[in-house]
Amino acid sequence: MSFTAKILVFADLPDGELGETGRGLLSYGARLAGFIDGSWGAVTPVLPEGEALAQFGTYGTPAITRMAGCESLLDAPVLLGKALAQLVAEQSANLLVLPHNDLGATLAPVVAAALDAAIMTEVVSGRRGPEGVRFSRQALGSRIAETKNWDGNRPLVITVPTRSLSQVLMPSVTATTPAMVTWQPAALPTGATGTIIERIPPDPQTVDLTEAEVIFSVGKGCDPAIFEQFKELCKLLNVSYGVTRPVYDLGWTGFERMVGQTGRTVVPRLYLALGISGSMHHVGGIKDSKRIVAVNSDAKAPIFTNSDEGFVADLKEVLPRLLDRVKSSVGGAP
Repeated sequence: MSFTAKILVFADLPDGELGETGRGLLSYGARLAGFIDGSWGAVTPVLPEGEALAQFGTYGTPAITRMAGCESLLDAPVLLGKALAQLVAEQSANLLVLPHNDLGATLAPVVAAALDAAIMTEVVSGRRGPEGVRFSRQALGSRIAETKNWDGNRPLVITVPTRSLSQVLMPSVTATTPAMVTWQPAALPTGATGTIIERIPPDPQTVDLTEAEVIFSVGKGCDPAIFEQFKELCKLLNVSYGVTRPVYDLGWTGFERMVGQTGRTVVPRLYLALGISGSMHHVGGIKDSKRIVAVNSDAKAPIFTNSDEGFVADLKEVLPRLLDRVKSSVGGAP
């Protein structure tokens, strides 16, 4: 490549903590700077202190820019985006990385418009090439794939799905003591804008499985009664539920709940496979989950070789006991 990338990674520090998303973004920024041979740093409207500050160093962050006076704009993201665009321009950064969550998805187009920058959302991979960096994205539940080349001639704003962010520390990352830089806009942006008064988390029972954080799935090792208990368990624990192809074929639930290469490809923090043998098509749809736990009565079921932890047990015996235990813990009602 004939250009040098200067990368800024945005972290909002909810409740003053870096959180899983923040740590994943720092890991992403370090890897991105490594493979495109660029420099990088973090930017945040909140002053990082204590454990949060230490974690920035753990992930090898060379510098942190604090947007002084901008913490109040977190509930006015359009105005925060305008301030962030000022910072990006003043630091001559040409690549801004944001999480693809409510805040990041709102900031991205505001910053891009202010900078006349290119924008690409829900980026899942990037690779260096002779003409620049090729970024790829997926949309509509991974049913659409798009790849574009960035040659560095214009600034670029990207968002990364939170489900794609890994907190794993790469062996190449060296811990640092980040340099702290305080930046303050000449004047805080003003203008008509909506104000966030409350953030309502998604309902695990209705959220698209591709966005779910925790998924319990059940396979053909159940009957109608066990399936109803399974759904009750998921509701009590406030987790999303999925099924395998055989269960979907029985008509017990809709296609949107089918997990696998012919259904939804998922990347949750935890995937619990109950009574699922582990066909190639199902495993292909869950293999990137951060943690897979399986329960199956067949000790030789293929699902076990693809799991982080497994238990040999009959689902028809385990699930009623588990449901009783959960009911007693939550008072017997969802």
